[in-house]
Amino acid sequence: MKSIIIIGDGMSDLPVERLGGKTPLMVAHKPHIDRVAREGRMGRLRTIGETGPADSAVANLAVLGYDASASSQGRAVLEAASMGVAVADGDVALRCNLACVEGPVDDRRIKNHSAGHISTEEATELIQALDAELGGGRGPMPVRLHAGVSYRHLMVLPGGWASSAVECAPPHDHVGGRVADLRPKTREVKGEDPARAALTAGRLIELYRRAVPILENHPVNVARRAAGKDEANVIWTWSPGRRPTMKTLHELYGVRGAVISAVDLVMGLGVYAGMDLIRVPGATGLHDTNYEGKAEAALDALADHDFVYLHVEATDEAAHSRDLDLKIKCIEYLDQRLVRLILDGLENRGIEATIAILPDHPTPVESGQHGRDPVPVAIRRPGETPDATERYDEEQAARGGLGLMVGDEFMRRVV
Repeated sequence: MKSIIIIGDGMSDLPVERLGGKTPLMVAHKPHIDRVAREGRMGRLRTIGETGPADSAVANLAVLGYDASASSQGRAVLEAASMGVAVADGDVALRCNLACVEGPVDDRRIKNHSAGHISTEEATELIQALDAELGGGRGPMPVRLHAGVSYRHLMVLPGGWASSAVECAPPHDHVGGRVADLRPKTREVKGEDPARAALTAGRLIELYRRAVPILENHPVNVARRAAGKDEANVIWTWSPGRRPTMKTLHELYGVRGAVISAVDLVMGLGVYAGMDLIRVPGATGLHDTNYEGKAEAALDALADHDFVYLHVEATDEAAHSRDLDLKIKCIEYLDQRLVRLILDGLENRGIEATIAILPDHPTPVESGQHGRDPVPVAIRRPGETPDATERYDEEQAARGGLGLMVGDEFMRRVV
């Protein structure tokens, strides 16, 4: 049987005072997502451990049934795979945000993690300028910078001199935080040399410092200042890791899969998991993404794939921005512009398929940070008796017939 997994990134939440103690999922108008819950069975899935990083790499690996503690090497190496950037066995890759900081020099704070959601065209100019000045793979501690999408870029430390045993603060989890308190520092990692870790942390701090005047004087930022927009006035490196080793989903479950996302992290995970990558024009990772195009691409992919992993980032970005109204709107967009089309498409094309809906992790809108609570799951499988749940939200999931799933239980139910 075919199957499709729909990820509404970060859409689960905690009770919000402004909503009278309800969550965005409880108040959003989402009849089609609720239909999946009503006609299927609900439960919860633990995707983030009680300790360790609460990041999207760990969460999406967990959704797909991987042991994240063994497979996760940070999101940067996954994004590199999606971007076609080679990461050799001795290299260390890091995510490199273009971010905006504000305040006096001795008390700089993170204003936002995205440089005001800078355009890809502007960001590419900045990254190319930084690579020309700081990178290019030259010198005894070489660095290469690779342009991605919007504020999301990649730094590779090639040549075997660097260590992944560096603790870096994800900027989206520290909006308002003091830069001085969030500098890279060493951490203990089995098999990593502490001296190299210290060298790496120092090099990242140096690159941050050297990038500031380059960015400040670049014509892109001069124009953004003049237009009253947030500047991309710093680089922020985080999520260091090395090339991972993991089995493909075909080896684990005997299925051929495809992945659809606007986010390089998720597409790169697809590369290592052996999935085919489907890129949809107009997929942005924001609320203005091409929901309809993603739905159509997913239905088409079921013709020659066993399952499709369909990821939508918009709800997570809204929550990181602490925009409650936008998060609710993004849930409703997911329902009306994607889930509705998939349900109708399955029926019109005569496709029997299991459909599962869940977030990869919670992103509570009041904190803007990833949470660790288990996520609500709805699975509708043709011919399977539904449980007593009536709508899709956190409370209903806790009472659902699937209970609390861990490890690969979710994937084995779906595929």
